Amino acid sequence: MAINAYGNNIATNGATPTATHQVKNKTALGKDDFMKLLLVELQHQDPTEPMDSEKILSQTSQLAGLEASSNTNKALKGLTKSISSSKEFSTIAAIGKTADTGSDTISHTKGSASKFEIYYPNDIKNGTVNILDSNNKVVATLNIAIDKTLGKKDAGVHQFSWNGVGSDRTTAGSGIYHITSNYTDTNGVAKTTKLGTYPIEAVRFDKGTSLLKLGSNYVPIGKVKEVY
Repeated sequence: MAINAYGNNIATNGATPTATHQVKNKTALGKDDFMKLLLVELQHQDPTEPMDSEKILSQTSQLAGLEASSNTNKALKGLTKSISSSKEFSTIAAIGKTADTGSDTISHTKGSASKFEIYYPNDIKNGTVNILDSNNKVVATLNIAIDKTLGKKDAGVHQFSWNGVGSDRTTAGSGIYHITSNYTDTNGVAKTTKLGTYPIEAVRFDKGTSLLKLGSNYVPIGKVKEVY
């Protein structure tokens, strides 16, 4: 016996493989089985001692109860599926809002470059990106590149890269670092932002999980701490 590319059994001696039939579970009785038993019992009852009408009513009542229970289970399954689908699609209403992942940190490996994205809700006139250690001490500062022709950097999600070199020109060690940014918008107003806060651009559904598009990544909705 061999298996073809589709995972089906094929006979190596030219014989046709035997089809596999699904075996019905006979360990539990359904309402149809219960009805057949009741009819057989009525057909084979002793004519001289017919079944007590009270017993027939009792069995009929049990059959009705079984039918009602079966219908209720079907209705509950349908309701559960409907609620699940409705819950998923209600996430679409979050598109255009802002999501906060609750984390402003990156995991940096010594000797490598760490890339990350920051969202700026306003156009930027000038500003810096601050990289802090676990003690909130500034380790490095990156200048935000401004378009010289426009005299600003457009609002939106922008990517940055840190090579691990600190302000003192030493190489930072591996660890967790916080990312914040101070900037001035085109109206001259000082503002701050941080890593981990992004606009929700799209929603994707994958195997029952809702994924939100934050920046260039899709993030499970369970990892989002706040939407506003």
